[in-house]
Amino acid sequence: MTIRYDDALRNRIREHLTRHDRRVVSDPSKRHAAVAVVLVDSQVGEDRVDPAPVEDWIAGRPMPEDLDGRMVDVSGGASFLLCRRASRLSSHSAQWALPGGRLDPGETVVDAALRELDEEVGVALTDSTVLGLLDDYPTRSGYVITPVVMWGGGRLDPRPAPDEVVAVYRVGLHQLLREDSPRFIDIPESPRPVVQIPLGNDLIHAPTGAVLLQLRWLCLEGRNDPVADLEQPVFAWK
Repeated sequence: MTIRYDDALRNRIREHLTRHDRRVVSDPSKRHAAVAVVLVDSQVGEDRVDPAPVEDWIAGRPMPEDLDGRMVDVSGGASFLLCRRASRLSSHSAQWALPGGRLDPGETVVDAALRELDEEVGVALTDSTVLGLLDDYPTRSGYVITPVVMWGGGRLDPRPAPDEVVAVYRVGLHQLLREDSPRFIDIPESPRPVVQIPLGNDLIHAPTGAVLLQLRWLCLEGRNDPVADLEQPVFAWK
C-alpha cells in the first residue's frame, strides 16, 4: 500500500525530526559531506522499465537469489529520489546513492545538500523545504555524511547530470516498509552487521542503506534507533 503525499505526512516527518536528539559525529580525520533526502510524489506503474543499462554492470557481479539489479515497480505515492551513479566515475561507480557530496569551504550541510541536488539532478530547492536532519553517518571511505530531509512539494522534474548520474528514480516510501526489510548479514572483515535494504530487484547497502533505514525508523515510525554502527560491504570501503 502506498503512502499519501500530503500535509499530514510532511507535518509528521517534521515533528519526528524536530523531537529527535540528533547524533553528531566529530572526527577531524574525515571530510564532511551532505546528502539530500528529497521527498516527492509519484505514480504507481510509471517505472516498469529501468532506464539504466544495468546489464553492463551486473555481468560477473554475484547477485543473491533472483535479483538482477534493476530498479523497477517501486514508484507510487510519497517517494524519495534515488540515483544510480554513472559507471565512469573513479569511485563508487554505478552504485546507488542519494544526491550529495562534500561540503565546500564555508558551506553548511543544508547549503551543500541543496547545491549538490541542483548540480547532480537538476532540482533547485530552497532552505525553506528542509524538514530536518538525520544522524551523521561515518563512512569507511573517509567521510562523515549528514542527511538533509527535504519536502519537494510535488513530483519535481529531475534532469540528471550525465557525468555523475545515469538515472534518477522515484522510490515509494512504502518500499522501505517491506516485510523483508531491513536485512543484516555478517562478514569476516568486521564484527558489525552489514545492513541491506531490498528495493526493486537490488539491495541498497550503507551508507545509503543506513540513511534509508533511519528514514523509515525515525521519519515514518518515530523510532530513535541509531544506524551509525551499521557496516558497509567491503566493496564500498574505498
